[in-house]
Amino acid sequence: MAPRRSAPLIHLLSLITAAVLAGIANPAIAFAAPPAAARAAVSAVATTPVRFVDLPGSGGVTLKANVVAPSAAGRYPAIVFPASWGLNDLEYVAQARILAGRGYVVVSYTPRGWWLSGGEIDTAGPKDMADMSKVIDWTIANTPADPARIGTAGISYGGGLSLLGAAFDRRIRTVAVMSGWTDLAYSLYADSTRHRQSAGLLKIAADLLGKPGPELSGKLDDFAANRSADQVIAWSRVRSAETYLDALNASRPAVLIANGWGDSIFPPNQLVDFYDRLAGPKRLELRPGDHAIAELTGVLGLDNDVWNSVYRWFDQHLAGIDTGIDGEPAVLVKPYNAAAESYPDWPDLAATTSRYPLGHIRGLDGTGLLGGAAETGWNKSIPTDRNTTADGGIVLLTNGVAALTGEQPSIWLPTVDRYRAGVWASERPSAPRRIRGIPKLHLELTGTAAKGTVVAYLYDLNVIGTAKLITHAPASWLTTSGGSRALDVDLSATAYDVPAGHSLTLVVDTVDPLYYDENADGGSVTIAAGSYLDVPLR
Repeated sequence: MAPRRSAPLIHLLSLITAAVLAGIANPAIAFAAPPAAARAAVSAVATTPVRFVDLPGSGGVTLKANVVAPSAAGRYPAIVFPASWGLNDLEYVAQARILAGRGYVVVSYTPRGWWLSGGEIDTAGPKDMADMSKVIDWTIANTPADPARIGTAGISYGGGLSLLGAAFDRRIRTVAVMSGWTDLAYSLYADSTRHRQSAGLLKIAADLLGKPGPELSGKLDDFAANRSADQVIAWSRVRSAETYLDALNASRPAVLIANGWGDSIFPPNQLVDFYDRLAGPKRLELRPGDHAIAELTGVLGLDNDVWNSVYRWFDQHLAGIDTGIDGEPAVLVKPYNAAAESYPDWPDLAATTSRYPLGHIRGLDGTGLLGGAAETGWNKSIPTDRNTTADGGIVLLTNGVAALTGEQPSIWLPTVDRYRAGVWASERPSAPRRIRGIPKLHLELTGTAAKGTVVAYLYDLNVIGTAKLITHAPASWLTTSGGSRALDVDLSATAYDVPAGHSLTLVVDTVDPLYYDENADGGSVTIAAGSYLDVPLR
């Protein structure tokens, strides 16, 4: 159906964001001196100047790149950095100089179709994979790189390319994926719901800074128009590490995955599932923030926790230096409002799962009880075409600001229109509740159309009505007939401590500007007894 929100506003915000990210490539920033912490972390290693080169890609395409390396004779481990979506090979110059000072050959390149590189954007497709192998060929032939010690790393698009490259080229032995994806179809269509703002931002960047060509343009147009979804998903599968998991497990590169809890472009649930099934040395780190926010200051050459993990990972698995990282628990999480924690594996985050049944809606305040004994015989109807003050915010900006300020996005719960949403609030226990993992919502729905969408939000509600967003997710159903149905919604993975005396609060509505919905104008959907929320608790 046609969007009901302000598309020009979203496009303007996306343009502003793209411009800010493009500013990372400012040479005045990129060539700044490495921070003292990075310089002190290793013995002084003299390096060559940054040298700009043209690399031969596949099919005669020229790729713009730069290289920096230790200046002393010898063979060194090498790291290849593909640039992020919308950026170029200047993106990693500050980090390339730091890593060269630590004893690495570093080659950064602009993927095909972007900026001054040739060809059209392949969106991590077969041509991009062939390009990466050609870049590795050139690196081995033209730098002091040790052919047995090749790694890849990157942020966002560069992270996805780096992981996919390891599935196609067994010379890649170590990978660092920052704010990357493992399942592009999930990123676009998670829970059968199209992610509107994130896809719009990718299209704007491609049109402004690249050469998208008919393939990418056609797929993005189909996505926006809600047509040929099967073809878009098939195209996405080809560009997903998930598809090539068997090849990765056969090659067994050492893989570090770092992402933000609130990543609005590549939500983290896909990474958790992928990590669980990945063989070989692996590490998962999740921190507050949106897409590419946690590692952003490191791109500028500043001290940064994500990049410090990247150094240790490559030193351990590529340079052969024992950093102790393999002896640490493999999963590191930084909760939104608590100190960092480490666990042996992802399932170890939660000690138990608590079920909170949804109760009947009270007439006095339009709110139901979340938790307590399961009730029967109640229902709550909400319109399918009305927004509320509960929403997931603006792609990149909302969760990005939250990470920088340490304050979660919040609403005043009384402003949520009870005629437009279902609201359930728990009792206020005297002890804190430590949420760790993926909350799961089960909804019993009646009176549904053949297609529809709901959006669920989980909040931390204080005594004066301020509700801080813990996590959220949309879910859609695409069937041929209406009626009753059960709908299961996996909310985005999170780590959050609900303080003592606060209420865990659930809001369910049907419209959110972050997403396209499948709802018809003037319709309604009814949430019924038997619905519940499962919350993983530490």
